[in-house]
Amino acid sequence: MNRINRTLNKDKKLLSIYFTAGYPNINDTVSIIQNLEKSGVDMIEIGLPFSDPLADGPTIQASSTAALKNGMTTEKLFEQIKDIRKSVAIPLIIMGYFNPVLQYGVEAFCKKCQEIGIDGLILPDLPADVYDTEYKTIFEKYGLINVFLITPQTPEERIRYIDSISNGFIYMVSSASTTGAQSGFGEEQTHYFERISKMNLKNPQIVGFGISNNETFTQATTYTKGAIIGSAFIKHLTLQGTQTIDGFVNSIIK
Repeated sequence: MNRINRTLNKDKKLLSIYFTAGYPNINDTVSIIQNLEKSGVDMIEIGLPFSDPLADGPTIQASSTAALKNGMTTEKLFEQIKDIRKSVAIPLIIMGYFNPVLQYGVEAFCKKCQEIGIDGLILPDLPADVYDTEYKTIFEKYGLINVFLITPQTPEERIRYIDSISNGFIYMVSSASTTGAQSGFGEEQTHYFERISKMNLKNPQIVGFGISNNETFTQATTYTKGAIIGSAFIKHLTLQGTQTIDGFVNSIIK
Protein backbone atom coordinates (compact mmCIF):
# COMPACT_ATOMS: atom_id res chain seq x y z
CA MET A 1 0.00 0.00 0.00
CA ASN A 2 1.22 3.50 -0.88
CA ARG A 3 2.47 5.49 2.14
CA ILE A 4 -0.22 8.11 1.46
CA ASN A 5 -3.00 5.51 1.80
CA ARG A 6 -1.47 4.10 4.98
CA THR A 7 -1.33 7.59 6.49
CA LEU A 8 -4.91 8.38 5.45
CA ASN A 9 -6.02 5.26 7.33
CA LYS A 10 -4.69 6.63 10.63
CA ASP A 11 -7.29 7.64 13.20
CA LYS A 12 -6.20 11.27 13.47
CA LYS A 13 -6.43 14.63 11.74
CA LEU A 14 -3.47 14.96 9.38
CA LEU A 15 -1.10 17.90 8.97
CA SER A 16 0.66 18.25 5.63
CA ILE A 17 3.31 20.93 5.15
CA TYR A 18 4.31 22.47 1.83
CA PHE A 19 7.68 24.09 1.26
CA THR A 20 9.59 25.20 -1.82
CA ALA A 21 12.63 23.06 -2.64
CA GLY A 22 15.82 25.10 -2.61
CA TYR A 23 14.45 27.79 -0.27
CA PRO A 24 15.63 29.64 1.77
CA ASN A 25 18.96 28.15 0.61
CA ILE A 26 19.68 25.73 -2.21
CA ASN A 27 20.81 22.91 0.11
CA ASP A 28 18.07 23.24 2.77
CA THR A 29 15.72 20.75 1.09
CA VAL A 30 16.74 17.55 2.88
CA SER A 31 17.14 19.07 6.34
CA ILE A 32 13.69 20.70 6.11
CA ILE A 33 12.11 17.35 5.21
CA GLN A 34 13.92 15.59 8.06
CA ASN A 35 13.03 18.27 10.61
CA LEU A 36 9.37 18.30 9.55
CA GLU A 37 9.10 14.56 10.11
CA LYS A 38 10.80 14.80 13.51
CA SER A 39 8.33 17.56 14.44
CA GLY A 40 5.32 15.29 13.91
CA VAL A 41 4.11 16.30 10.45
CA ASP A 42 2.12 13.54 8.69
CA MET A 43 2.90 14.35 5.04
CA ILE A 44 5.18 16.71 3.16
CA GLU A 45 4.63 18.48 -0.14
CA ILE A 46 7.91 19.37 -1.83
CA GLY A 47 7.34 22.35 -4.09
CA LEU A 48 9.15 22.20 -7.43
CA PRO A 49 9.67 25.89 -8.26
CA PHE A 50 8.37 27.16 -11.57
CA SER A 51 8.73 30.54 -13.27
CA ASP A 52 4.99 31.08 -13.79
CA PRO A 53 3.17 29.77 -10.67
CA LEU A 54 -0.45 30.61 -11.49
CA ALA A 55 -2.13 29.30 -8.33
CA ASP A 56 0.37 30.68 -5.86
CA GLY A 57 0.07 33.81 -3.78
CA PRO A 58 2.91 36.30 -3.23
CA THR A 59 4.66 34.35 -0.44
CA ILE A 60 5.06 31.11 -2.39
CA GLN A 61 5.77 33.02 -5.62
CA ALA A 62 8.62 34.85 -3.90
CA SER A 63 10.06 31.61 -2.51
CA SER A 64 9.81 30.02 -5.96
CA THR A 65 11.63 32.94 -7.57
CA ALA A 66 14.34 32.81 -4.90
CA ALA A 67 14.74 29.04 -5.28
CA LEU A 68 15.17 29.37 -9.04
CA LYS A 69 17.78 32.10 -8.49
CA ASN A 70 19.49 29.75 -6.02
CA GLY A 71 19.85 27.26 -8.86
CA MET A 72 17.02 24.81 -8.13
CA THR A 73 16.02 22.59 -11.06
CA THR A 74 14.17 19.30 -11.46
CA GLU A 75 17.49 17.46 -11.79
CA LYS A 76 18.88 19.23 -8.74
CA LEU A 77 15.86 18.25 -6.64
CA PHE A 78 16.13 14.60 -7.67
CA GLU A 79 19.82 14.64 -6.84
CA GLN A 80 19.20 16.20 -3.42
CA ILE A 81 16.55 13.69 -2.36
CA LYS A 82 17.90 10.53 -3.99
CA ASP A 83 18.71 9.02 -0.57
CA ILE A 84 15.81 10.55 1.37
CA ARG A 85 14.25 7.18 2.21
CA LYS A 86 17.29 6.29 4.29
CA SER A 87 16.16 8.85 6.87
CA VAL A 88 12.48 9.71 6.24
CA ALA A 89 9.45 7.39 6.39
CA ILE A 90 6.38 9.66 5.97
CA PRO A 91 4.67 10.30 2.61
CA LEU A 92 6.41 12.71 0.25
CA ILE A 93 4.53 14.43 -2.55
CA ILE A 94 6.03 16.62 -5.25
CA MET A 95 3.83 19.63 -5.99
CA GLY A 96 4.41 21.77 -9.02
CA TYR A 97 3.26 22.58 -12.51
CA PHE A 98 2.99 20.21 -15.43
CA ASN A 99 5.43 22.02 -17.72
CA PRO A 100 8.64 20.87 -15.92
CA VAL A 101 7.27 17.30 -15.79
CA LEU A 102 6.51 17.42 -19.52
CA GLN A 103 9.98 18.83 -20.25
CA TYR A 104 11.61 16.05 -18.21
CA GLY A 105 9.39 13.43 -19.86
CA VAL A 106 6.28 12.23 -18.00
CA GLU A 107 7.33 8.58 -17.82
CA ALA A 108 10.94 9.42 -16.98
CA PHE A 109 9.74 11.76 -14.21
CA CYS A 110 7.40 9.13 -12.74
CA LYS A 111 10.11 6.46 -12.93
CA LYS A 112 12.54 8.73 -11.09
CA CYS A 113 9.92 9.45 -8.41
CA GLN A 114 9.44 5.73 -7.85
CA GLU A 115 13.20 5.15 -7.59
CA ILE A 116 13.59 7.88 -4.96
CA GLY A 117 10.48 6.98 -2.97
CA ILE A 118 8.10 9.79 -3.88
CA ASP A 119 4.50 8.75 -3.19
CA GLY A 120 2.45 11.19 -5.22
CA LEU A 121 2.21 14.30 -7.35
CA ILE A 122 0.04 17.43 -7.21
CA LEU A 123 -0.03 19.21 -10.58
CA PRO A 124 -2.77 21.86 -10.42
CA ASP A 125 -2.66 22.67 -14.14
CA LEU A 126 -2.96 19.05 -15.36
CA PRO A 127 -6.67 18.67 -16.24
CA ALA A 128 -8.34 15.62 -14.73
CA ASP A 129 -9.66 14.33 -18.06
CA VAL A 130 -6.25 14.68 -19.73
CA TYR A 131 -4.68 12.79 -16.84
CA ASP A 132 -7.36 10.11 -17.06
CA THR A 133 -6.97 9.48 -20.80
CA GLU A 134 -3.24 10.09 -21.31
CA TYR A 135 -1.23 9.66 -18.11
CA LYS A 136 -3.13 7.62 -15.50
CA THR A 137 -1.63 4.31 -16.62
CA ILE A 138 1.90 5.77 -16.38
CA PHE A 139 1.33 7.12 -12.86
CA GLU A 140 -0.12 3.78 -11.75
CA LYS A 141 2.74 1.84 -13.37
CA TYR A 142 5.15 3.63 -11.03
CA GLY A 143 2.91 3.50 -7.95
CA LEU A 144 2.24 7.25 -7.86
CA ILE A 145 -0.93 8.84 -6.54
CA ASN A 146 -2.07 11.93 -8.44
CA VAL A 147 -3.92 14.45 -6.29
CA PHE A 148 -6.56 16.74 -7.81
CA LEU A 149 -7.82 20.09 -6.55
CA ILE A 150 -11.43 21.15 -6.10
CA THR A 151 -12.74 24.60 -5.14
CA PRO A 152 -16.08 25.95 -3.83
CA GLN A 153 -17.00 26.58 -7.49
CA THR A 154 -16.31 23.04 -8.76
CA PRO A 155 -19.62 21.47 -9.93
CA GLU A 156 -20.79 18.33 -8.12
CA GLU A 157 -20.56 16.26 -11.31
CA ARG A 158 -16.91 17.29 -11.72
CA ILE A 159 -16.14 16.50 -8.07
CA ARG A 160 -17.62 13.03 -8.45
CA TYR A 161 -15.59 12.47 -11.63
CA ILE A 162 -12.39 13.54 -9.85
CA ASP A 163 -13.29 11.24 -6.97
CA SER A 164 -13.78 8.31 -9.38
CA ILE A 165 -10.30 8.64 -10.93
CA SER A 166 -8.50 9.37 -7.64
CA ASN A 167 -6.95 6.82 -5.30
CA GLY A 168 -5.54 8.94 -2.48
CA PHE A 169 -7.07 12.18 -1.25
CA ILE A 170 -8.73 15.22 -2.79
CA TYR A 171 -7.04 18.58 -2.27
CA MET A 172 -9.86 20.84 -1.19
CA VAL A 173 -8.99 24.47 -1.96
CA SER A 174 -10.66 26.52 0.77
CA SER A 175 -11.60 29.45 -1.46
CA ALA A 176 -11.38 30.59 -5.07
CA SER A 177 -8.15 32.49 -4.66
CA THR A 178 -4.39 32.05 -4.71
CA THR A 179 -2.47 30.53 -1.82
CA GLY A 180 -1.96 32.54 1.35
CA ALA A 181 -2.48 32.51 5.09
CA GLN A 182 -5.61 34.01 6.61
CA SER A 183 -6.86 34.56 10.13
CA GLY A 184 -9.98 32.42 9.99
CA PHE A 185 -12.68 30.85 7.85
CA GLY A 186 -16.08 32.45 7.39
CA GLU A 187 -19.54 30.93 7.26
CA GLU A 188 -19.38 30.47 3.49
CA GLN A 189 -16.24 28.33 3.71
CA THR A 190 -17.62 26.31 6.63
CA HIS A 191 -20.75 25.53 4.57
CA TYR A 192 -18.49 24.42 1.70
CA PHE A 193 -16.54 22.05 3.96
CA GLU A 194 -19.81 20.64 5.28
CA ARG A 195 -21.35 20.30 1.80
CA ILE A 196 -18.43 18.27 0.45
CA SER A 197 -18.40 16.12 3.59
CA LYS A 198 -22.06 15.21 2.98
CA MET A 199 -21.22 13.97 -0.55
CA ASN A 200 -19.63 10.87 1.05
CA LEU A 201 -16.78 10.69 -1.47
CA LYS A 202 -14.61 7.58 -1.50
CA ASN A 203 -11.44 9.66 -1.18
CA PRO A 204 -10.86 11.70 1.99
CA GLN A 205 -10.43 15.46 1.65
CA ILE A 206 -7.53 17.58 2.87
CA VAL A 207 -7.97 21.37 2.93
CA GLY A 208 -5.36 23.77 1.61
CA PHE A 209 -5.06 27.57 1.12
CA GLY A 210 -5.57 29.80 4.15
CA ILE A 211 -4.40 27.48 6.96
CA SER A 212 -1.93 29.30 9.18
CA ASN A 213 -2.44 28.47 12.86
CA ASN A 214 -4.18 26.13 15.30
CA GLU A 215 -7.52 27.92 14.88
CA THR A 216 -7.67 27.59 11.08
CA PHE A 217 -6.28 24.02 11.28
CA THR A 218 -9.07 23.06 13.68
CA GLN A 219 -11.74 24.79 11.57
CA ALA A 220 -10.51 23.14 8.37
CA THR A 221 -10.38 19.64 9.85
CA THR A 222 -13.81 19.66 11.51
CA TYR A 223 -15.33 18.17 8.34
CA THR A 224 -12.19 16.84 6.63
CA LYS A 225 -9.29 14.43 7.16
CA GLY A 226 -6.58 17.06 7.37
CA ALA A 227 -5.10 20.37 6.33
CA ILE A 228 -2.15 21.67 4.35
CA ILE A 229 -0.02 24.64 5.38
CA GLY A 230 2.23 26.37 2.86
CA SER A 231 2.50 30.16 2.94
CA ALA A 232 2.58 30.40 6.75
CA PHE A 233 5.41 27.87 6.92
CA ILE A 234 7.40 29.63 4.20
CA LYS A 235 6.98 32.93 6.05
CA HIS A 236 8.32 31.16 9.13
CA LEU A 237 11.36 29.91 7.18
CA THR A 238 11.93 33.42 5.82
CA LEU A 239 11.90 35.01 9.27
CA GLN A 240 13.28 32.23 11.48
CA GLY A 241 15.29 30.00 9.16
CA THR A 242 15.32 26.22 9.46
CA GLN A 243 16.24 25.95 13.15
CA THR A 244 12.80 26.35 14.77
CA ILE A 245 10.61 24.10 12.62
CA ASP A 246 9.43 22.07 15.61
CA GLY A 247 8.11 25.21 17.31
CA PHE A 248 6.08 26.11 14.24
CA VAL A 249 4.57 22.63 13.90
CA ASN A 250 3.81 22.41 17.63
CA SER A 251 1.89 25.71 17.45
CA ILE A 252 -0.42 24.18 14.81
CA ILE A 253 -1.13 20.78 16.38
CA LYS A 254 -0.89 21.78 20.06
